[in-house]
Amino acid sequence: MSHSATAPSRRYGSWPFPTVSTRRLSPAKKAAIDLGERLRQLRTSAGFSQRALGQATGWHFTKISRMENGGKSPTEAEIRLWCRLCHAEGEIPDLVAGMRALESMYREHKRQTRAGMRRLVRSSVPLYERTTSFRIYEHNAIPGLFQTADYAEAMLSFWIGFLDTPNDLDDAVRAQQRRQGVVRQQDKRFEVVIEEQALRTLFGTAETQATQLERLLEILELPNVLFGVIPMMVERPCVASVGFWIFDHESVQMETPSAAIEVTRPGEVDLYVRMFDLLASVAVYGESARTLIEATARELRAMN
Repeated sequence: MSHSATAPSRRYGSWPFPTVSTRRLSPAKKAAIDLGERLRQLRTSAGFSQRALGQATGWHFTKISRMENGGKSPTEAEIRLWCRLCHAEGEIPDLVAGMRALESMYREHKRQTRAGMRRLVRSSVPLYERTTSFRIYEHNAIPGLFQTADYAEAMLSFWIGFLDTPNDLDDAVRAQQRRQGVVRQQDKRFEVVIEEQALRTLFGTAETQATQLERLLEILELPNVLFGVIPMMVERPCVASVGFWIFDHESVQMETPSAAIEVTRPGEVDLYVRMFDLLASVAVYGESARTLIEATARELRAMN
């Protein structure tokens, strides 16, 4: 793959921000409210009152009210009946995906890591194995698929202490390094964008970070990886508040200090794809990325 110094041509888009009324809600609760609002819009567009739709479905109207207000998650069968009665069958796939996301989108780290970090690392392997196209954005850290063992050890050590999980650091690092095997599979494509800040945020010593950057120089040579860096001093169309990974245009995953969030609703996945394209439009690639990484590595070496 030829890596040009500038990003390939992309479509631009806008990024929605949460409204004031939902800004403080958990991601799962906001998703439940959003799903309910979409059901409400379908009902009102079809000319149904809550009582009328209740009569048509055989449900009590208070059940419909709870669904629309995010107090009750609808089942797939309920969504299909709702859409059929409202003559909106075309909305079924997106609504069903949203309903399924409610059960899996918010996974608390504390609960996931009770058996240690190794289990959490290994839990992602099936997803990585079945994914053929990865789009990865990170703003302050090197993506796990490209981390050296020392860098991973420094990062995982923090999370083990922060989450107060069983200390299985050595096993977790080995599991993480084995997971990186997917990068060498030529049937998979990786499009990666990181901020220059990620090159300069130290996990461990300056020597650990410099060695990590040398690993990135090797990654630049892989034919199935397109690796870009957004320079710190560049005019940009947007800023993403968190890192996120897009898997085959099917799902998006991101992490907060307390939980992992998964997005599967097609319309919402599309927004992350648009955001990724905006970020990639100002990244540098190929020799320009190499020059930036090498210069940062030299600064780190000079710190020792």
